[in-house]
Amino acid sequence: MRCGTISQVTSRPAAEQHLRDLVLLRRVKDRIDREYAQPLDVEALARGVNMSAGHLSRQFRQAYGESPYAYLMTRRIERAMAFLRRGDLSVTEVCFAVGCSSLGTFSTRFTELVGVPPSVYRERAARATAGIPACVAKQVTRPIRNREARVTQPQLA
Repeated sequence: MRCGTISQVTSRPAAEQHLRDLVLLRRVKDRIDREYAQPLDVEALARGVNMSAGHLSRQFRQAYGESPYAYLMTRRIERAMAFLRRGDLSVTEVCFAVGCSSLGTFSTRFTELVGVPPSVYRERAARATAGIPACVAKQVTRPIRNREARVTQPQLA
């Protein structure tokens, strides 16, 4: 029987740990997708997978290109866009419906991702998506992740 080299022996546990971390990160991502409207913070997400908040944040960013908080806010903004396109809720009602507790933070993040404030988006989206099936409108109006939207061209159609 032949023994492996030292590098093979020491890298195997690291590779296995990396795979375990990826499974846990996927659980965190799935939880954010499911519970976006609930009060979630990095500490609570980390506790749910027995990681430290710092380790979770570093690993999540490495795996998905953004922090857990940024991913959560993107999910909330995507959902808010759908509510605003529907047009039956006020911006404040939408803010709270998607789990944000601060209208100012919600409006700022919405503007960063979409390129226009929620109230402007609501007005424009109603016109731009009139007659388009909701499943198509969702794809066309999806916010931009990992960079700010261009203010000159809102993501409406």
